[in-house]
Amino acid sequence: MFDQILGLPAHPLIIHFAVVLTPLLVVVAAAYALLPRRRPYVAWAVVLLSLATPAAVFAARQSGASLKAARFSTAEGELATRISTHQSFATPLLLSVLGLSVAALLLVYVTRPARDSVGRDRFGRSMTLVLAGLTLVLGAVAGYYVFRAGDSGARAVWA
Repeated sequence: MFDQILGLPAHPLIIHFAVVLTPLLVVVAAAYALLPRRRPYVAWAVVLLSLATPAAVFAARQSGASLKAARFSTAEGELATRISTHQSFATPLLLSVLGLSVAALLLVYVTRPARDSVGRDRFGRSMTLVLAGLTLVLGAVAGYYVFRAGDSGARAVWA
């Protein structure tokens, strides 16, 4: 399923979704956490990106494993080391994006007022602050891993 797209290796095509959507999720989730007055305008983007980004990262991870099995299973030496280094960032990136997505979705849910309250957060300000802080930390972690995965992948191909 993750091997080819129109006869081309899928990984180089799929990674662009992960490389674009992950930083977008980080920025939009950080804006949502830090700019309470802008929340109504970016909530939809947080929800959509929180659903799409983990799927893109998962597809990139799976297509990378398929590419390695199909074309680089016998790689040795420096190339094998570069591929292994690149592959080592896939799982941490996926886990950090999943964590960020869950935290961001929970933050959107918590900051939406309940029907019986006007303008107040659903579970109080302290819960909002905790989730906002967690979203920012997980955003930094996801940003770090998407950079490291992309950089190591570029070095594996072009070095």
